[in-house]
Amino acid sequence: MTRRSDQYRIIAEGAGWHDKRTRGRLRIEGRDAAAFLHALVSNDVESLAEGRGVYAAYLTPQGRMIADLRVYRRSDHLLVDTPPSLAASLAARLDQLIFAEDARVSDVSALLSQAGVVGGSAAAIVARAFDLDRALVESLPLRAQLAAGDALIVRTDDADLPSFDLFVPAVGFEAATARLAGAGAVAAGPELVEALRIEAGRAAFGVDMTADTIPLEAGLLDRAISTTKGCYVGQEVIVRVLHRGGGRVAKRLVRIDVEAAHADVLPAGAVLLADGREVGRVTSAAWSPRLEHGVALGYVHRDAAEVGRHLTVKAETGDVPATIVAFAG
Repeated sequence: MTRRSDQYRIIAEGAGWHDKRTRGRLRIEGRDAAAFLHALVSNDVESLAEGRGVYAAYLTPQGRMIADLRVYRRSDHLLVDTPPSLAASLAARLDQLIFAEDARVSDVSALLSQAGVVGGSAAAIVARAFDLDRALVESLPLRAQLAAGDALIVRTDDADLPSFDLFVPAVGFEAATARLAGAGAVAAGPELVEALRIEAGRAAFGVDMTADTIPLEAGLLDRAISTTKGCYVGQEVIVRVLHRGGGRVAKRLVRIDVEAAHADVLPAGAVLLADGREVGRVTSAAWSPRLEHGVALGYVHRDAAEVGRHLTVKAETGDVPATIVAFAG
């Protein structure tokens, strides 16, 4: 924990970089690329201007998650950032859906690498590393992009601290991260990156979201779902919940403060109790250097999902007090 605390203090004022090459990257090109993807995912892709991006969910007809996606519009293609291990299967699935459209999907994960940069001075350090105007980087809107040679800089919302993603050709990954280090970024360990994610209430697919998840349960309405666009796969279920059910779902993903230093030892699936009855399960947990206690994400039955509610986590070492402090999303 001491090392993570030291890292956090450095990153809070400076910045840290971390390897995101395990994520997947797709390239969708062709005259109909945007219209093709727009008809499939939950957010508005077709109206994206060049250099802008959107966060979206790809759903089954039953409204369950297939994946969450970050879609970036470039001059001649869409760059799609996917959860780890899903790029190949998503590329094959999308390819099978192309009929008369002028669209081509390819998995470029092995050709294009990715790193994250997070911290209080992340914008300044990215600007210094890639010879960009600092004010331009600092004012970059969410999911907007800047090109710097063969590197692409994207503003993200992965943490409460300023954060960016860097996409570079795979052969240039080491050189690019060396430039970040030379500009003052430190290597951020995976435990700290995970703590920052959980603090921000950002659900990770394969961890906090699965093929059984309805995106409204994970709090993705504001970030990933357009309520004004045309049809997309799974829309009927989402609309039914929003308009007929008043947006009420059976459970909600919440952010929990855990009154234990070693919350990162809480296993996924740890039981959450309210007033002695089971109301949910933990999906991910970490120790927060900033808060100096544990933080977690977990699904809680809608009747118990309210900010300020006190819970008990059933851990192997005994019962651990916890409190719901926010909804995830």
